[in-house]
Amino acid sequence: MKQYDVIIIGGGPAAIISGVTTKKNYPDKTVLMLQEEHKGLVPCGIPYVFHELKGAENNQMGPKPFVDAGGEVLVDPAVDVDTSSKTVTVQSGQLFTYDKLIIATGSLPVIPKFIPGYDLPEVFYVKKSYSYISDLYGKLANKKKVVVVGGGFIGSEIAEQLAQEDKQVTIVEGEKNCLCMAFSDELSTIATEQLKKAGVTVRTATLVKEVMGKNGKVTAVKLDNGEMLETDAVIFSIGYKPNTEIAKKAGIPLNKTGAIVVDHYERTSIPDVCAIGDCSQTIGFLTGNLDNIMLASTATAEARVLGYNLFGIKIRKNFVGTLGIFSTRINGLAMAAAGLNDRSGKQANIDFIEAKFSDFDTHPVNFSETQSITCKLYVSPSNGSILGGEAWGGKIAGTLINIIGMAIQKEVTVYELISYQIGTHPLLTAAPTKPVMVKAAEAAIAQIMNRNK
Repeated sequence: MKQYDVIIIGGGPAAIISGVTTKKNYPDKTVLMLQEEHKGLVPCGIPYVFHELKGAENNQMGPKPFVDAGGEVLVDPAVDVDTSSKTVTVQSGQLFTYDKLIIATGSLPVIPKFIPGYDLPEVFYVKKSYSYISDLYGKLANKKKVVVVGGGFIGSEIAEQLAQEDKQVTIVEGEKNCLCMAFSDELSTIATEQLKKAGVTVRTATLVKEVMGKNGKVTAVKLDNGEMLETDAVIFSIGYKPNTEIAKKAGIPLNKTGAIVVDHYERTSIPDVCAIGDCSQTIGFLTGNLDNIMLASTATAEARVLGYNLFGIKIRKNFVGTLGIFSTRINGLAMAAAGLNDRSGKQANIDFIEAKFSDFDTHPVNFSETQSITCKLYVSPSNGSILGGEAWGGKIAGTLINIIGMAIQKEVTVYELISYQIGTHPLLTAAPTKPVMVKAAEAAIAQIMNRNK
């Protein structure tokens, strides 16, 4: 039985960053990472395996930074944890003891077992597994018709990529628009139209009732309106659930969503056991309620906090809840969102106003690469604080939304944005006379002033 100061179960972004940060702050500690596969994937890059990257090998992610920092990696999945004896058993039967345990087991795709035909050979799921995605890439190569069930980020991006492979691709989405769980009604409508422009057939407000097959092969998808969509393959992308079976087996408390319950510093109620990433619970930044944010960016933020504070709190965690910040690019249009939007704000009964401004991402607008950019802000009318925001247009939207995310987290108001000092350049930014975020803030201020008259 070998003793380690820290054992990390998992090999994704949260596991790697927690390992790197732990070794950086505690170089004398021994740290072992237990992985399921030799190769890993960049999770958010999975959709691009099917066209842009031309295979899983161009989307690899591995623990090299952790190994370079002095960590050890064993490809031998953990199968059992005993928190009383502080031991971890792996698949080969080896037993390891720990001082601190980090569970970073990620998430698993939701399998709709209530839909007949969900387990046919040509029905696939977007698993965060190198071997599975590599195999799926090969299996889809000769498929001409593909139905993607679920119009969230992964489903929409995979559909767009497959459409560029000269396939007939149909998305079936239960809501009225794709990406509507993260985007406002306006932006989700724009996103749905972009998918159509990319050559994807989109069926919204529609449910799959059955996957039809013959001789073990998929032949069609039956919709709730009785329509039959002929297809060679089906990809379900209807969400993920925390991968917490090993934690449950060990008696580590889970919340009602199946995620591991952790405190402000990612610690469970079991001494010396922590959890980060998709397998651990998140609390909404604005509402304080249980949330279900599963993002690599969120996971790595948690991992850094834990890595610094694993053997005693060194750095105060500066966010009281998880702020969902999302971005994508469909048919050349970048789209991004952070925090509250019109849909989530109404659901949470939050008082807000919204204001937007559109312009271009260069000045003047005559450069060959100039693109439009729109910024929308959701603002508290009581104090002017920024509660949420969206950006769409050119690639700058991805950077702009991170600035908005920081503004939300630091409780910046639209009044402060008026004196926001910026750097500009003709090729890189909008004109200094009309930066879109500042102009959107001005529009929000005008609404607040009119409201208070």
